[in-house]
Amino acid sequence: MVSFIKGLPSAIFFAPGVRAAIGLNRIYVGRTEEEVSPVCITEDTPDNTLEREDGWRSFKIQSVLDFSLIGILSGISTILAEAKIGIFVVSTYNTDYILVKKENFDRAMRLLEEKGYSIV
Repeated sequence: MVSFIKGLPSAIFFAPGVRAAIGLNRIYVGRTEEEVSPVCITEDTPDNTLEREDGWRSFKIQSVLDFSLIGILSGISTILAEAKIGIFVVSTYNTDYILVKKENFDRAMRLLEEKGYSIV
């Protein structure tokens, strides 16, 4: 089962050490030695980003995913890849969030539903 996420997210990029990402209404923050990459609601994207990619819609796998489960994300990504729909995935401890470009979102939901996924 997958569920919609409210708001239109943007993937943004900050140089390491930039503290602007703190306090954002964010969905996710990835941090490495090379970058800080929050995903936040587009309207909340700060002006001092080095790069940004707007125009996403998102959904999540509606369940806490045990680490022993195999192939859930692969099944979704295969369906979308076969339809030439690119994805950006954010994984957390509990579940996965899948972002697709907004122009492909309705088609992605339809394809997943046709393949037996429940859309809530």
